[in-house]
Amino acid sequence: MSQEKVSIIVTTYNRKVALAELLAALVEQTYQYFEVIIVNDAGEKVEDVINLYPELKVKLINLSENHYHVYARNKGLEKATGDYIMLMDDDDLPLPTHLEKMINAIEGYDLVYSDVEIINYHETKERRIPLDHHLFAYTFDITAMRTFSTYVPSGSLYRRSIHNDIGKFDETVRNYWDWDFFLRVAKNHRIQRVPIASVLYEFSESGNNQSKKLDQMRYYLDRLSEKHQLGHLPTKNFYLLLEEPDIKEREAESERLWTGDMPQSRLQL
Repeated sequence: MSQEKVSIIVTTYNRKVALAELLAALVEQTYQYFEVIIVNDAGEKVEDVINLYPELKVKLINLSENHYHVYARNKGLEKATGDYIMLMDDDDLPLPTHLEKMINAIEGYDLVYSDVEIINYHETKERRIPLDHHLFAYTFDITAMRTFSTYVPSGSLYRRSIHNDIGKFDETVRNYWDWDFFLRVAKNHRIQRVPIASVLYEFSESGNNQSKKLDQMRYYLDRLSEKHQLGHLPTKNFYLLLEEPDIKEREAESERLWTGDMPQSRLQL
């Protein structure tokens, strides 16, 4: 196996329980040639969580003011030294073979992304307990991606050199930074969907996932649409959109790996 170095960029804000589980999941990765860049967006201190995982090579960036997660990702990019970037939200989890599979899949491509299991959790003071889950797997169709993005950035792997061509993440489209990033990459770069559900994507009923805040999203969706000439797009509930006939037609088969086990967070010790 090739030994390219990966910079894993994690933005975090007041999610210590989830962050501890993410770091545990990174310890369990079968491919270990990576650095972890954690950008704390002016939230509660996380040094105590990071210290629980001394085997990880972690760079911590503490922002003095909260600037939202897109700005934080750009700050993480500035410290990245890897040949590749892997993005991770602090509440999402890569399964143990995820990074290895992405490294193998990216040969001949510039960006690869996997399918995911969408998880609904109940969170305690020390851990998250999965309540239910379902597969999120859709065909890669660039025309269809201009209507509804099925790109999940957590766990996606891409060549750091992409930013030399397209620049940083666009803070002006806020909630839709990932959709914008994908469309910009797709213009001149090679993308591949990897049909393996090797990331656990948090979308809990009680959580604070930004994609639930529909009333705040219209302004930024219009900005995205104007930038890429997408026409008028709806801000329906995420789960309602998944039931639309056009989206249902894009459903695809995927290899499901998750056994229901969670990483062994050291925060519980």
